[in-house]
Amino acid sequence: MIHYEQFMLDNGLRVFVHEDFSTPMAAVNILYNVGSRDEDEQRTGFAHLFEHLMFGGSRNIPSYDEPVQNVGGENNAFTSPDLTNYYITLPADNVETAFWLESDRMMSLSFDPQVLEVQRKVVIEEFKQRYLNQPYGDLWLKLRPLAYTTHPYRWATIGKDIEHIERATLDDVRNFFFKFYRPVNAILVVAGAVTLAQVKQLSEKWFGPIESGTPYLRQLPAEPVQTSARFLETSAAVPLNSLIKTYHMPGRYEADFHEADLISDILGRGKSSRLYQALLKNQPLFNSVTASTTSSLDPGLLLIKANLNPGVSMELANEAVESLLQDFVQHGAEDEELEKVKNQSEVTVAFSQVELLNRAMNLAFAANAGDPELVNADEEKIRMVEKSAIQRVAQTILRPENCSTLFYHAESNQTT
Repeated sequence: MIHYEQFMLDNGLRVFVHEDFSTPMAAVNILYNVGSRDEDEQRTGFAHLFEHLMFGGSRNIPSYDEPVQNVGGENNAFTSPDLTNYYITLPADNVETAFWLESDRMMSLSFDPQVLEVQRKVVIEEFKQRYLNQPYGDLWLKLRPLAYTTHPYRWATIGKDIEHIERATLDDVRNFFFKFYRPVNAILVVAGAVTLAQVKQLSEKWFGPIESGTPYLRQLPAEPVQTSARFLETSAAVPLNSLIKTYHMPGRYEADFHEADLISDILGRGKSSRLYQALLKNQPLFNSVTASTTSSLDPGLLLIKANLNPGVSMELANEAVESLLQDFVQHGAEDEELEKVKNQSEVTVAFSQVELLNRAMNLAFAANAGDPELVNADEEKIRMVEKSAIQRVAQTILRPENCSTLFYHAESNQTT
């Protein structure tokens, strides 16, 4: 259970405080309600670019990392399709350092052309290294536009086309910043050896003077219900042929999410899962096989990914997976395997609350989803999942017409 208190500044910044004096540390997490789903289709990759730009200095702080390191702290950030998140962990005695650093770049980010050029090159190089020159790196670049036809989840966080970043101007950057990186579109979580009164005072001091900004009202096109199976073949210089199948499923905080998530665990979490036992151990079609969910805020994907053993045809592997899924849809889960994955999921939730920073992040994610109390709801929701609900949701999700299949061929092995 994560206990917290909350307040809001006059400029709209929402602040949450999680007191924990069992540690001398503090975690300061600031979440901006902007991800790649909020980008213009002709200007993708900007949310990720800003993750880099925010470390490029502000008007009063040319080097962001140095002040953090000087007080014994660490900092980093990440971007997802749904949000952008920045965090600092440091000794609680030095927590004010995090406040003035984060407030300065929210108030006066450096729009130095040289900084833009440096970070542009970093992002372009990252695109090449992680998505083009790494085995299976372009998988999501191909899979997202196959699974999504309308919703902006159809492009990856890095961007739809790296040319969008190459063409980005300072005006583009300024407009994006002043639209999304404002107090009214942010959530601040402070956790650790701090008091509510202390956080209120520091929040007013450092964030209070920043102009609110215009509230961002998200109006994204909903992804239509998929009514027919989709298929794509591609190839690259990868070690093994790979089979990837996706199925549309509910978003992270929507009804039936936990049922869908547990279905993915039954199918492909660990060596006792159905896919592993049937198609890797008993009938050795696969070298590896997993099932997972994207856990996105808007309706996401249940993903099955398998690397094939040499000599196994894509068609045989695909038929074996589909046969196993249809058997699961028809007969549902066994009591023992459902209880096992529920226990595993509850342990995962419990472990996610051990680290102070994870607690701060999870609270920010829940608040951004519209209800901070969602941070404490997962264990009970998992515990309440019944076997009948697993079969009902499986019948809804694991329909052939709800599936997108990608055959990813190894170029040296395409005849198999």
